[in-house]
Amino acid sequence: MSEEIKISIFEVVGSPLCVASGDGQKVYDRLKVALEADREIFLSFHNVTTLTSAFLNAAVGQLYGPFSEEKIRSSLKVVDAEQDDLRLLKRVVDNAKRYFNDPERFNQVFQEIMEDEDDEV
Repeated sequence: MSEEIKISIFEVVGSPLCVASGDGQKVYDRLKVALEADREIFLSFHNVTTLTSAFLNAAVGQLYGPFSEEKIRSSLKVVDAEQDDLRLLKRVVDNAKRYFNDPERFNQVFQEIMEDEDDEV
């Protein structure tokens, strides 16, 4: 693995409020480039005051599509995060791993749920 890089979520987003998936996409884009370059990444949550699963799904969850769990686990280190934020991140990562393990099944179940809701209206 080559040199390390620190990605500050606060600096990428420009705000302590990390709630929008569009802002999460900005973080994802940087993480993806660093992972492709085989860099060791320190993802800093310093100064982040508000965090949502929508943001984390975009920023971190979608990494589990193009990258293996082993690659992410060995390259990405989370720093400066509060315990509540770590719990939310774990939930997002667990869901992303389940989804990317069998996306067709998740999409099928989602479609069935949507059809059931249409029938009820």
